[in-house]
Amino acid sequence: MTSATTRAARVNRGSEIAGRTPEQLREIVSHVGAELELAPAEHIIEWAAATFGERFCITSSMGDAVLAHLASKVVPGIDVVFLDTGYHFAETLGTADAVKHTMPVNLITILPKQTVAEQDAEYGPDLYKRDPDKCCALRKVAPLATSLDGYDAWATGLRRAETHNRVIAPVVGWDAKKGKVKVSPIARWTDEQVEAYIAENNVLVNPLVYDDYPSIGCWPCTSRVKPGDDPRSGRWAGQNKTECGIHS
Repeated sequence: MTSATTRAARVNRGSEIAGRTPEQLREIVSHVGAELELAPAEHIIEWAAATFGERFCITSSMGDAVLAHLASKVVPGIDVVFLDTGYHFAETLGTADAVKHTMPVNLITILPKQTVAEQDAEYGPDLYKRDPDKCCALRKVAPLATSLDGYDAWATGLRRAETHNRVIAPVVGWDAKKGKVKVSPIARWTDEQVEAYIAENNVLVNPLVYDDYPSIGCWPCTSRVKPGDDPRSGRWAGQNKTECGIHS
């Protein structure tokens, strides 16, 4: 595990380059993106921590704690941003709480600008039924963008195997909408690799995964998936929608 001294050195190096312009950040991506494409996930996280220091965080939807576990081994005390939409399953909130209390990470819970009740008052009840894109924009996309203001780079658990829309997701890329470097350390991992890592390291997993919910979002827009079906077919089932907008 990375020592506290090494962690401090990384933070100091990152502090020296805090506040880089979008042009400078894009330049970093152009130089290292291809170089890190085949690197182990731990090395990718280590590079990001050394490069950005405290201006680097990871995000987690708490379907499992694989990325948080990986990052905590390399950078103890790393910020883990969790977006509480107000519509999460109790099991998801429980997983986030378990991560907070069992891993050497700094869990930061982000809330939307409005509570569910306030949103209902302004837009009408059950916006997720009438305009799921608007609901996701209000409760996911906008809050995350605001929460990343203090960072130059963020890491996600995005994997190419999860959906065809993500097949070209780079390991290190440029998120033009957010103006951040986007890091996907486990982008190349297969489902089998994820399962093996969980088993070998006794990693926390959202209990819903074992109850036929392989892809977990907000409870109104997530349903069980039949064995053999696309793991993400339970997200926004029956609607012409496959992503919340965070990764588009």
